[in-house]
Amino acid sequence: MAQTIDPQALPDSRKFLIFGVMAFGQFMALIDIQIVAASLNEVRAGLSASSDEISWVQTAYLMAELVMIPFAAFLAQALSTRWLFALSAGLFTLASALCGLAWSIESMIAFRALQGFVGGAMVPTVFATGFAMFTGKQRAMIPAILGMVSVLAPTLGPTLGGWITDAAGWRWIFYVNILPGAAVTALALFCIRVDLPNLAMLRRIDWMHLAAMAVFLGGLEYVLEEGPRNDWFQDRAIATGAWLSFVALLLFLERSFRSENPIVNLSPFRKPTFVFACVFNLVIGFGIYSATYLVPVFLGTVRGYNAAEIGTTVFIAGVVQMLGVPIAAGLSQRLDPRIMITFGLSLFAAGLWLFSFMTPEWGFHALLWPQAVRSFAIMLCIVPSVNLALAGFEGPELRYASGLFNLMRNLGGAIGIALVNTWLQDNARLHMLRLGEALGVAGRTSGELIENLAAYARSYTPDSAEALLMAQGVAGRLVQREAMTLAFNDVFRVMAFLFLAALVLVPFCRRPKVS
Repeated sequence: MAQTIDPQALPDSRKFLIFGVMAFGQFMALIDIQIVAASLNEVRAGLSASSDEISWVQTAYLMAELVMIPFAAFLAQALSTRWLFALSAGLFTLASALCGLAWSIESMIAFRALQGFVGGAMVPTVFATGFAMFTGKQRAMIPAILGMVSVLAPTLGPTLGGWITDAAGWRWIFYVNILPGAAVTALALFCIRVDLPNLAMLRRIDWMHLAAMAVFLGGLEYVLEEGPRNDWFQDRAIATGAWLSFVALLLFLERSFRSENPIVNLSPFRKPTFVFACVFNLVIGFGIYSATYLVPVFLGTVRGYNAAEIGTTVFIAGVVQMLGVPIAAGLSQRLDPRIMITFGLSLFAAGLWLFSFMTPEWGFHALLWPQAVRSFAIMLCIVPSVNLALAGFEGPELRYASGLFNLMRNLGGAIGIALVNTWLQDNARLHMLRLGEALGVAGRTSGELIENLAAYARSYTPDSAEALLMAQGVAGRLVQREAMTLAFNDVFRVMAFLFLAALVLVPFCRRPKVS
């Protein structure tokens, strides 16, 4: 059935209500990942799970979400945006309640997979609906607002998760979704009327295509999540997952081109500018999620900050992002998006480069400007990349383009966190060796340091041997702290070069037509 409702003809007040409801639903789905990440130790203790088992609480969610994001375009056509979003929000709320009621690690993993799968539909649907409803200056605000939501959620998530867990217990990190989730579900049913369903599509699902996509994306996410923790392909399960994912990718591509009713339509990739925009989004996702991940890890491992102190330090990032929304939206109306994304990528690289001079003493004040520069640059990257990607698409193709584009950001984040974890571990070991060699050469200096520390330790213990061991332990921790700091600097430097390398693609993009 062809779409017979013109979303652009809706009153502005109705458009803003629809967009507000959908944007809040997207925020719920995105922030839930980081809220739970901050409380995994408490969840592990509460369910008597092992360290290996608890990692699946996050991995299962991310694998399922990644599968749903491109599938949402098909479901939006079949069910309509109204029913897809309402079902997504409602089932996400139900799955949240089930996670809070989980009685074992197995039940938690199953409910988290359900939560990620049903919640994943809200992310691309709001992008496509926003672009379908608005034009001109109003449309310029869509990528800016949704970009802020996409970045603000992982920034605030760990702090909010830690606060909820400390105040009410880990089960409430899931229960807090119930009331807002129910409200979003009811409002979605009440106000979203932008298209009509085509239920006949449900009878023509290419199940082989869907299964291939699920194995490909789920396997890829599994490899990226578990790889850094388990020595990558040295682990048999990860090697098997990678092989299955590759075979499923080949089958997915075969069905995409030869199926009469493909689950995912790859036609948006026929436009070169869309391809380049997806590459930009891959890099942007890499930078956003990796930097958002690295700063709290640095503050926790090197500085020894607790959750509240980390939240206070990274809060400036969210403030600058919100301030950058109207600026980025205004510039998108005046500047060629290619110029804007060039400036955005360059500024993001500069922000990452500022992080590469960290010392173990860096705290709120030292991190203020690097965070501010990077956070402001995020908006200047996201807004033009969304415009380059989605401008020129309409109807069903707009939905598919939105799903594929958002998939690239999530893949970029998954790849980024996996790689920076690996780089961090490798570089930390390398710097430990180099610092150990340097201390060995400068034996007199290191000996004096340990002797001074031992002398200080004797004021706490009369045992000289114990004092020496305490001194050596302190010296070892100092070396480890310096090695970790140097490793963080190396990783931020590599990320800065990656953003500069992405600038090579800008001249090949075409300026999109203004709607």
